[in-house]
Amino acid sequence: MNQAEILQAERDQMVVSQIERRGVNDPLVLEAMRKVPRHCFIPDSLRSQAYADIPLPIGSNQTISQPYIVALMTSLLELHGEETVLEIGTGSGYQAAVLSCLAKTVHTVERYAELAEGSERVLKELGYHNVYVHVGDGSGGWSEHAPYDAIIVTAAAPDVPELLLSQLIDAGHLVVPIGPRYSQELQLWRRSGEKYTSQAVLSVAFVPLLGKYGWQETGWN
Repeated sequence: MNQAEILQAERDQMVVSQIERRGVNDPLVLEAMRKVPRHCFIPDSLRSQAYADIPLPIGSNQTISQPYIVALMTSLLELHGEETVLEIGTGSGYQAAVLSCLAKTVHTVERYAELAEGSERVLKELGYHNVYVHVGDGSGGWSEHAPYDAIIVTAAAPDVPELLLSQLIDAGHLVVPIGPRYSQELQLWRRSGEKYTSQAVLSVAFVPLLGKYGWQETGWN
């Protein structure tokens, strides 16, 4: 096999052993996970671990989530192809690339300009032209393009930011990890008019959501 075939085989195996085996079975999500080249979104020195069942560092004290978590969080949004999605925490750009395969438009907000610039470059090089990268404090959402069909937060907040909930359409979904450093819960929130319901999904470990409506630099403990 050539290198492209080897990498595709690694992605296929990743989907079978890490994602389907744990119960994620949305065919659109599984296809996106097979398609998006995760190795392109991590540092060259770590590319041999691109399809391992682990998160990896990407600089600025940030990480790229393990493939299963990316697939699970994506599946909770229940996307079908016509949605406008907001991602808080662009990081490497990998999660945004997966979302771009499942939504009409993806807006993603990154606090660190260096990460935003790098992820935007990779996304453009790979042809994900329906992803728009913004630099700023995403803890209050991104009101310019609201409302959103779905919002995904890839960093842990102390509580669910009310501004994020307010930027959902009626029947929209928000997926967000909530809690301090060593005790976080992935939560799924749904909007119904002016009412919101939440569901606990599983225990997780994310970097902090820093910002006005997230953790303060000295408050993450």
